[in-house]
Amino acid sequence: MATKNEIQYFLFDCESVSDGVAIAKTRYPSQNLTPEEAISKFRQELQTETGRDFIPYTYHIPIAVVVAKIREDYSLSEIVSLDQPLHRPHVITKHFWLGWEKYQQPTLVTFNGRGFDVPLLELAAYRYGVSVPAWFNLLEKSYLQNRNRYNLDSHIDLHEVLTNFGSTWFRGGLNLAAHLLNKPGKMDVQGDMVQGLYEQGKVAEINEYCRCDVLDTYFVFLRCKVLMGAITLEREQELVSDTKSVLESEADHHPAYRKYLERWGEWQNPWSTATQ
Repeated sequence: MATKNEIQYFLFDCESVSDGVAIAKTRYPSQNLTPEEAISKFRQELQTETGRDFIPYTYHIPIAVVVAKIREDYSLSEIVSLDQPLHRPHVITKHFWLGWEKYQQPTLVTFNGRGFDVPLLELAAYRYGVSVPAWFNLLEKSYLQNRNRYNLDSHIDLHEVLTNFGSTWFRGGLNLAAHLLNKPGKMDVQGDMVQGLYEQGKVAEINEYCRCDVLDTYFVFLRCKVLMGAITLEREQELVSDTKSVLESEADHHPAYRKYLERWGEWQNPWSTATQ
């Protein structure tokens, strides 16, 4: 296992649920709605107004955060789920930010995390009183601030890499990016199912789903590093093969890994002799 100073990247994904108490208190203070009723009412309003019923992150709390610790050579050290099996939002938040500091501020890696995952965890730190002075280094020069959109030493948002920092929208999202590499992408659980699963007490299932998103993100990250010239295509394929071996060794402990391997596909290399 890598030591703390060998970890260069925290590649992660969050799953969250709506805070019905906050919605009821701030949007419908005089209606005496239950948290569930407030969530339902808000979703209906959003559907009518925008055509989508996804509640903004400002009304969310994190209930699963899975982090892949990546070494400087882009190899996978381990994948961890924060505060498993309890998945307490305040503990998840603290573990994430303090872990980032203890590992000497590794580069965050996400897919569209600048628009959701990172602000969600920033707001969670605000909500739960977690101090993160190293992240909120607002007195530094703008290009050195960790929250600067173009500071790739701090945060690599793969969606922004693929869209030239939001110049376009990557229609199809992580699911498409993973499928282009012949990896499973979205499987049995979709993002819009998380709230319902949580209300059924299926936090473990949500956590396993989150692990699969992290795997997809890792493979997209590797291919982006090929794009950037940081690694060769041959090295990327070695890292992919190594990761598959890790999943096979841990499949008995993680149901999601078994399903991921069942739907695993090998990327078809058009440059290989066999396909030329």
